[in-house]
Amino acid sequence: MSWRRSPRPRGTSSPCEPRLKPGHAIASLALTVAIAAALDAAAPAVEILTSIAAMPPHLAGKLREPYGCAQASTGEYVVLDRRGHSVFVINAGRTEMRQVLSIGQELGRLLEPGVLSLAGNDIFAIADGPGGYERIQYFGLDGTRVGGFYLPRRTGARYTVGSVMINGVSSMTFTGRTFLINQPQSGALISELSLEGNVVRSIGAFRKTGYESEPVLHAALNIGLPLADPSGGFYFVFQTGVPLLRRYDAAGTLLFERHIEGPQLDAAIQAIPTTWPTRPAGSASVPLVPTLVRTAAVDRSGRVWISLGEPFTYVYDRTGERIRTVQFRGAGVVEPTSFFFTPDNRILITPGCYEFAG
Repeated sequence: MSWRRSPRPRGTSSPCEPRLKPGHAIASLALTVAIAAALDAAAPAVEILTSIAAMPPHLAGKLREPYGCAQASTGEYVVLDRRGHSVFVINAGRTEMRQVLSIGQELGRLLEPGVLSLAGNDIFAIADGPGGYERIQYFGLDGTRVGGFYLPRRTGARYTVGSVMINGVSSMTFTGRTFLINQPQSGALISELSLEGNVVRSIGAFRKTGYESEPVLHAALNIGLPLADPSGGFYFVFQTGVPLLRRYDAAGTLLFERHIEGPQLDAAIQAIPTTWPTRPAGSASVPLVPTLVRTAAVDRSGRVWISLGEPFTYVYDRTGERIRTVQFRGAGVVEPTSFFFTPDNRILITPGCYEFAG
């Protein structure tokens, strides 16, 4: 004898199937909404910071491309005009401006400057690249050259992607005693140099990219910003490829690595290329890798401010947790290309040399 299961009438449930009652459906929907709300609440809301001061128009009009702005202990502002190959100093009242450095290949002049970094002793350093050679010089506020040196390796052609300069020491940080630079061709993420240009030490191993067999592309995906932690140690922010934040202690030991991620970056990360054209052996061409980070800096409390390719800035605390998402507003939305943090908790950014309450 064979056994046959009787057909189930339409609209009824099998004894083995759970029945979803109306109350259960409402509870399930409420749980889904609660989970989504919790996830949204976990992401920092976007804070809008509105400028409290800016460079007056009669001074701003004299600059072609302000690319670094810092304030000395005298109250004076030091401004790098990247396109003008020059440096200006503005008085504390922002009423007068004088040029202290001008264009030229000679020592004490600038050509193709990439970054300005002001140390706590009011000595500022500029990295430039005359004739394809990397050079770092440092000066007093009156433009007097205190010292400088050329780096031993020639970089070749320098180019920019948006506002980010590639293939050059555009990431130099001056601590007043040493220089931190990122030169991937050296094999390390951070090179610490003495005031005479000698390598003090190398810090940080390359991240894995999957392109280790293609050294030029592998190095291009390890371009980033070396930063000094005011309490000791270092940070490194990867600008190319998937953006990451690393923190090292004063001895150069890796403490942690964090992905820089958030809804403002999702589309850009998904658009990162996964395949690259084959480069002939010995080719002088350089892979054009996308940059998702414009600039970054560490404030006086040790928090890392990271300006994204999108008009937002992420702020990370000393444990690597993202605690703020900021958008700067001046005459309009401002995408920072440099940060400087004053002792009285103000933030200076370029372009515009805007000031914000921190």
